[in-house]
This record gives sequence, C-alpha cells and structure tokens, in this order.
Amino acid sequence: MIYIHEFSLMNALGNTNSEILSNLKSGIAPGMKKEQGWLVSGEPAYFGKVDDNGLNHFPEKFLPHQSRNNQLLLTCFNHHETAFRALLSGYSPARVGVILGTSTSGSREAESYVRASLFGRELPFHGYSQELGDPSRFLSLYLGLTGPAFTISTACTSSTRSFISADRLINSGVIDAAIVGGVDTLSKMPINGFDSLEAMSHGLCRPFSKDRDGITIGEGVGLFFVSGKKAPVALLGFGESSDGYHMTSPIPTGEGAIAAMKQALDHAKLQPQEMAYLNLHGTGTVLNDQMECLAVSKVFGTAVACTSTKNLTGHTLGAAGATEAGILSLLLGAETASIPGQGLDEDRYDNKVLDMGLILQTRNLTKGPMMTNNFAFGGNNVSLIFGHPNE
Repeated sequence: MIYIHEFSLMNALGNTNSEILSNLKSGIAPGMKKEQGWLVSGEPAYFGKVDDNGLNHFPEKFLPHQSRNNQLLLTCFNHHETAFRALLSGYSPARVGVILGTSTSGSREAESYVRASLFGRELPFHGYSQELGDPSRFLSLYLGLTGPAFTISTACTSSTRSFISADRLINSGVIDAAIVGGVDTLSKMPINGFDSLEAMSHGLCRPFSKDRDGITIGEGVGLFFVSGKKAPVALLGFGESSDGYHMTSPIPTGEGAIAAMKQALDHAKLQPQEMAYLNLHGTGTVLNDQMECLAVSKVFGTAVACTSTKNLTGHTLGAAGATEAGILSLLLGAETASIPGQGLDEDRYDNKVLDMGLILQTRNLTKGPMMTNNFAFGGNNVSLIFGHPNE
C-alpha cells in the first residue's frame, strides 16, 4: 500500500486545490470555453482550459525542455513547493522516483515549429520538449533527483498507471517514495484526430445523455507525493486489464472494465457496496458510456453513487487519471464530501444508464473508499481505489 502525503492540481475547474474543490461542489467550470482555431475545419468547439494567469516563468537553465506541458507541471509543483520540498528532504535523491503520464508532451510546440518552418520562419525549439519521456525527465532534473524517472503513455490510462508503477517500485524496495501524476495540454494533433474519428463533441460533452455526441477535450495536471509511510489517504487497491478488442472502441460487453474493477476490489479486500463513490470514465461517447454503464451495473448494481466529472474538466487524456485521482483526494479530505449531479434532467438521460447509481442531483457522499475508472484505446482498462486506511 502507498499513501498520498501531498498533491496539487490544475484544470478547467481551477488553478488550485481549493478553487477546484469549491467549483466542483458548485458544478462550475470557469475553464470550459468555446474557441475557434483548434479544428482544421475552422469550426468553434468547447475545450477545458487551464487559466494562463499565474503560470510560472520557465527557468532559463531548462529552456531545452520548455513546453506548455512542462510549464503546467512546474507551476503545479510550485503551488505546493514548500510541502513537496519538505517531503523530499526526508529521502535520498536516488531513492525518489518520478513517474508521470502524458499523451501530448510538447507536441503543441512541435506543431508550431513545423508550421513556421514551412513558411521560412524559425521558432526556438528543442527536440527534448516533444519527447513523451520529457515531463518526468524535466521534473527529475529540476528537483535534482537521481532515482528512476519515466513517463507512461498509454493514452487515457497514462497517469492512472503512474500510481500502480509507484506502488510496485516502493513495495519491491526499488525506491522509497515517488512523485506521480500526469500532464496533458491542448494540441491540434489529438484534437483533430478525435474529430476525424467523429468522437469529439463541438459542444459541451454530455456523459450518459441520450443525445451525447462525443468528448470535450481538456488540459490539466496533477502531482502527488507518495510513499510507504502512513498518511490519511492511501491507494487501497488497483486493477488493470487489456481486452484487446479494437484499436479505438471498447468491447461492448464491458469484460475488460469489469475485470479491472473486480481486481481493484479484490486487491483492496472490499465489497462493491462498501464504495462511497465511483468516478466514471464517462467520456460522453456513445460506445464508452454504453459499455461502462453495463460494466458498472454488473459489478455494483445501483448501490454505489457515481458520476463522470469530464463535463467539468474535459477529457484531459493522459492526465485524466491524475485529474480524477485528485478529485477523489479532495473529496476524501473534505469535512463534507459533495458531488454535483450529472447535469441534465432525468428525461434527457439514456434509459440504459439508469441501471447504475448515477447521481442526477447534487448529493453529499457517505464516508468510505472511492474508485476511479479510466479506459483507453486498445482496450486498456485501469481502476484505482483510494480511501482512509483501516476505515
């Protein structure tokens, strides 16, 4: 078991943990904005954006690693720098790992560089910044750490898997502590890729609605300091599976998702009815929501309160696991945990989803462990359970 000692978040709900918790309770996402310029068609669409106000200046020493991804990473760390550095001071730099998830890294900067080059203009650019491994490499260098540093890129489960990797490395004795999480920023390549698959909504995503039409892409970052030393919130269990059904579609029967959720429950030695809340993957695509509803109803029935929060953060892709693990950490740390309803009237929801415990109106949650689901291209499925140990 590993424990969360400190964490920091930034996404469309806010730039600080306190803003995010407050806006989550109110169901308000100030970073959800309609913009033009991202789609090659020229059409406007909604995106979940991090507020640029207050982003930290990138240090000159690390300019080869400059990207918006790493700038968000740095700013997110600096929001809780005192606490993070105090924790780091208790460990040898060689015994602390940095394990992050991303799917974009610096591809936004690479796009700008290529576009400028085609028109005979030069932009400052270094290949490091577009490499998928760069977020972990940059943060490790910035902090002077010499333990394992690597980035996981398994699409929407990337940062979810960073917790599992840390758990295994810490419990096997390879390291004593780790900074885990993930970061992804808006980039035209994945945005237009999802649009070409007809998987992207040009409006706000509507998870589990009968008129849902795709995802809303967002950006975000979440960083967590974890170790084997006891703290109030722990990773109680995890499950992972790979159904390998299709490159971009989940298996309709939900077998892979069911396997991941059951494995997480078994690992945590918990029964389904003991969950206080389930944060659904809930992308707003027809295929994902149908599959997840079926899988959740088979594992939990209607006994467990659940929602997707992607209508408030957008789908942050490689950072989705960190974003949603952070939301659970905020709820677990709150005196009264409150979650908004899914955002539409009951008659707007697909009748099939009413077979699970979907919250339609704002509700105070009971005390107890909480699960988050993330499912990715290629049938890659991960479930994590967080909670207070010995609860």
